[in-house]
Amino acid sequence: MQGILYEEASIWQFLFITCVLGGWTAWRTGKSVAESWGGVPRLLIYVALLGWGIRFIHHALFNGTMFTLQYYIVDTLVLLLFATAGFRYYRTKQMASMYYWLYEKTSPFSWKAK
Repeated sequence: MQGILYEEASIWQFLFITCVLGGWTAWRTGKSVAESWGGVPRLLIYVALLGWGIRFIHHALFNGTMFTLQYYIVDTLVLLLFATAGFRYYRTKQMASMYYWLYEKTSPFSWKAK
């Protein structure tokens, strides 16, 4: 998988930077957009910028390439998964708590009308 999904010598570097640090930051980004009642287009813009930030961390810490479209897309897609999960989790929480007379939770990521 090295060379396809990540360029570092070890998968642990990819998992730590992209999945742990980037994933946590993306989750918090999704939470922030949901709590400010922003929409998915705003979330996509923030995740695209966060993808460049994660590429910079790979470049600065592990001498990875900064401007590689392939690795940028891989990192951004991983971040988008975390950000979307955070967005849906907190939007569901908002809808079920603020509009409790209209909606109820059906799962951590969805709600339905009562």
